Amino acid sequence: MSGGNIGDRKADHLALCAEDDVGFRGRTTLLECVRLVHDALPDLSLGDVDTSVTLLGKKLRAPLVIASMTGGTEEAGRINRELASIAEERGYGFGLGSQRAMHVRPGSGATYRVRPLAPSTLVLGNVGVVQARAMTTSEVRVLLDEVGADALCVHLNPAMELVQPGGDRDFTQGVATIARLVRDLGLPVVVKETGCGLSPAVGRRLRDVGVAHVDVSGAGGTSWVGVETKRAEAAGDDRARTLGEALWDWGIPTAASVALLAPQGFTTIVATGGVGSGLDVARALALGASAAGIARPVLRALSSGGRAGAIAALEAIESELRSVMLLTGSRDVASLRRAPRVIVGELAAWTSQLAG
Repeated sequence: MSGGNIGDRKADHLALCAEDDVGFRGRTTLLECVRLVHDALPDLSLGDVDTSVTLLGKKLRAPLVIASMTGGTEEAGRINRELASIAEERGYGFGLGSQRAMHVRPGSGATYRVRPLAPSTLVLGNVGVVQARAMTTSEVRVLLDEVGADALCVHLNPAMELVQPGGDRDFTQGVATIARLVRDLGLPVVVKETGCGLSPAVGRRLRDVGVAHVDVSGAGGTSWVGVETKRAEAAGDDRARTLGEALWDWGIPTAASVALLAPQGFTTIVATGGVGSGLDVARALALGASAAGIARPVLRALSSGGRAGAIAALEAIESELRSVMLLTGSRDVASLRRAPRVIVGELAAWTSQLAG
C-alpha cells in the first residue's frame, strides 16, 4: 500500500476498488425490497420504450451517470479519459473524482480534463465540503471552469474521514458552506454523500438553504470506510483499523435514502451506492430517483476487460432497464416513476419509521 500523500491515497483507492473486497458486508442497498408489478399486457413495443431523461439541463440517452471515482494521478487520468469518452459515446453523465488534488497540486489538473473527449457530456465537478469551506467561491469556480464542468458535486464523507489516518475531524460550517455555493457559484450544486446515504433530516436542512439537487450515495455498494480500513491495516494503524471494522457497514441504504428524500421536492435525486444492474436502476427510479450513478462495477469491468468490457457492462444495464420498463408498461422514465410497486422487508421498516 502507498504512503500518505494525496496522490498515493488516490492510487490506493483505485487499486482497492478495482481489485479488493471493499463492499458492505452485512448491509445491502435494500433495492431488492422493491417489487415492481408485472404488466402482462403492456401494449408496447420494446422499440417504443424511451429511456431518455434531462438531468441538470442536459439530455441523457438513459438515466445513467458514470459516478465520481478518481483523479490526481496518471492512472486516474487515463481512467477518467476512457470513461468520459464512453459516457460521450453512449449518452450518459460523467462524474469526476474529488478535485482536491487539483487544488493543492495544480500540475495534476490534466488528470481531470476530459472535455476534449466528451464535448457534449454532462460533466460533474467534485469538491469536499470541508475543502470548500476553506476556499473562496471564486477558487471553487476556477476548478470547475478548468475542466468545463456543468455542475458541482459537494461531497460529504465524515465516516470515511474519521477512519482515514490524517483525515478531517472538523466538520463544522458545512451547511453554511453549501448555502454560500448555492447562492454564489453560478452553477448547479449537487450535494453528494460517499457511501453512507442522506437522511430525511439532512434533506430538510439542505432544502432550507436552497439545495435542489442531491446524490444519496447510500450504503450497500462500496464501503469507503472499508477502503480506509484496508489502508489502515496495511499501514499498521491498529486504532484506525479497529474503528473502521466497527463502522464498515455504517450508513443509510441507498433505497431507503431515495425513498425518504423523494417527497421533499428535490429537482434531482441521483441514486448512487451499490447500483449494479438495470433492475436496480428501475427500482431506484420507481422510488423517486431521477437517475442512477454507477461507479465500482464500471471500474471493475474496465480493469478486467478494458474499454470493451466497460461498454459491455453498461450495455447490459441499459438493456435490462429497457426490458423492465416494458414489463411494467412504462413507455418512458416518467411512467416508470409512477409504476406500481410494493415495498417489503427492511425497506418498509425504514420508510415507516423515518417518514414525515
